[in-house]
Amino acid sequence: MKGKKVLVTGGCGYIGSHTLVDLIQNDFEVLSVDNLSNAYAKSLDGVENITGKKVKNINIDLADAAACDQLFKDHPEIEGVIHFAALKAVGESVEKPFWYFKNNLNSLLNVADCCVKYGVNSLIFSSSCSVYGNATDLPVTEDTPFMEAESPYARTKQMGEQMLTDICHRFKDLNVILLRYFNPAGAHSSNEIGEEPIKAGLNLIPVITETAIGIREKTMVYGSDYDTRDGSCIRDYIHVMDLANAHTKAVEYLFDKRQESNCEVYNLGIGEGVSVLEAIQAFESESGKKLNYVLGPRRAGDVVSIYSNYEKAADRLGWQPKFGIKEIMRTAWNWEVKRSKLEKV
Repeated sequence: MKGKKVLVTGGCGYIGSHTLVDLIQNDFEVLSVDNLSNAYAKSLDGVENITGKKVKNINIDLADAAACDQLFKDHPEIEGVIHFAALKAVGESVEKPFWYFKNNLNSLLNVADCCVKYGVNSLIFSSSCSVYGNATDLPVTEDTPFMEAESPYARTKQMGEQMLTDICHRFKDLNVILLRYFNPAGAHSSNEIGEEPIKAGLNLIPVITETAIGIREKTMVYGSDYDTRDGSCIRDYIHVMDLANAHTKAVEYLFDKRQESNCEVYNLGIGEGVSVLEAIQAFESESGKKLNYVLGPRRAGDVVSIYSNYEKAADRLGWQPKFGIKEIMRTAWNWEVKRSKLEKV
């Protein structure tokens, strides 16, 4: 594996930057592509501080077919691609569906097209547990059928998977792994990188930490009357470094030619459901701070309850999550505290 180059699209983003760290620490060469529409280039400084390796970022929009083609033409040394680059906010996708479909689907098509055209035979697609919709049988497995998508964002993930499946039927040399994430959270233990979107944080954990640090006045709990144990939505939170390592394992799996078919799918979660209110309790316990939160109405696009069965990833990829909700909250809070101190300097 040593020295093989992996292209990481969305490499300056939250999951992308943590995955760069894990890839480098497992002896891969890396190249980042990110148009910085919702990420900061300085995240690569954090990657360098952790790994001692300077990572190059190419600032292009992968939804631009010509720019994407030029990227692959200029870098024939690329042997695998991890495709993170996408818009990802559920609520925003409900408000701006055209933007989500144009960006997420066109960028994926362009990347897949270039993989085939330039003989890059290993592609990892960043999918999501949102493809399952409001699944009735929990935990979900990779064989759980798709339910109706609850948002345009979720629809782009369903469509992305289906497009890649069809492409793989035609192009047998292209090997694809579809990784269905549950809810990434937390930060690297060094505090060098963490979740730092340009737009206001929309995911629960950064909303909690931003409230606790004083950036936000309060945390809104969207819905307290769901059919769950405490009335709030239930999610499967996975530490971002566990998620990053799964991508490294997936790349190694493809490079070793261990796949059973040229399009495989894996769930990535910790296999436990945590409600919004339980997550808040875990944060208060780990941080020692009381959170100002209020119970509000349901939010469009939200799934009631979802958590994973990840046995397939454990068996075939050799992947196991190491961290739980306590470590997620502890590292997320430590990162938020550091961010706050830096902003005051």
